[in-house]
Amino acid sequence: MQTSHQNLESRETMTLIGSDKVEGTAVYRPSGEKIGSIARVMIDKLTGQTAYAVMSFGGFLGFGEDYYPLPWSLLKYDEALDGYVVDITEEQLTGAPKLHATDEPGYDPDWDRKVNDYYHVPPYVI
Repeated sequence: MQTSHQNLESRETMTLIGSDKVEGTAVYRPSGEKIGSIARVMIDKLTGQTAYAVMSFGGFLGFGEDYYPLPWSLLKYDEALDGYVVDITEEQLTGAPKLHATDEPGYDPDWDRKVNDYYHVPPYVI
């Protein structure tokens, strides 16, 4: 039987990581500037593929934050930063699909298509 410590360590391997460890991870620009953090990861229940991460951005002490879905394929993990790097400009982020903290999530195929079209990435399900 594994100890509690061993169970926690199994949340991350060389190439896999538990979703609870991804949530809260910082998101940076290639310059190293922190722009937000991962609020949640959206996984397709049927295929098991990660569709996108929802990045929290802006606000103060959790108030006034907006939530931006970023296609998972755009995020690259950087060990030196211990976070994810995404190469998007301030202008791209400003015009991106988003939800306000008070909005009810409306994730559906149309929303997925809107996000993928905005970032010019293919759908995660091929």
